[in-house]
Amino acid sequence: MENILRRREDLLSLFRIVIGLLFVSHGAAKLFGVLGGRTVQFGAWPSFYAGLIELVAGGAVMLGVGTRVAALICSGEMAYAYFVSHQSKALWPLENGGELAAVYCWTFLLIAFFGPGTWTLSRLWNRNKQTASTAVG
Repeated sequence: MENILRRREDLLSLFRIVIGLLFVSHGAAKLFGVLGGRTVQFGAWPSFYAGLIELVAGGAVMLGVGTRVAALICSGEMAYAYFVSHQSKALWPLENGGELAAVYCWTFLLIAFFGPGTWTLSRLWNRNKQTASTAVG
């Protein structure tokens, strides 16, 4: 049973890292025009701020730093994107082009609920801090 739980936590970590990387890629595309994206104008509402959230909060999710809060912010951004940019075009995500926003919204909500898994930068920092304090004391 312990082995199954360990693998669950490892899989959750891998899932979080991949989703965070994909979200960071969206932010980098908006802010820096890389990966085939178009650079949005500095301060343009809401595109610039969406890119900033995607880059910063997506990076936090990817690295496992403040994961639950960052994932909740990402989920909220995607809910906003869906209801403001897509919902007015048609009812269903397949019709209004909001399928990716809906999937990201629920994915980040899942990460916020279940947590980051075991592979996190926070856990590494805490382990190093604990090792340093026992070596000194």
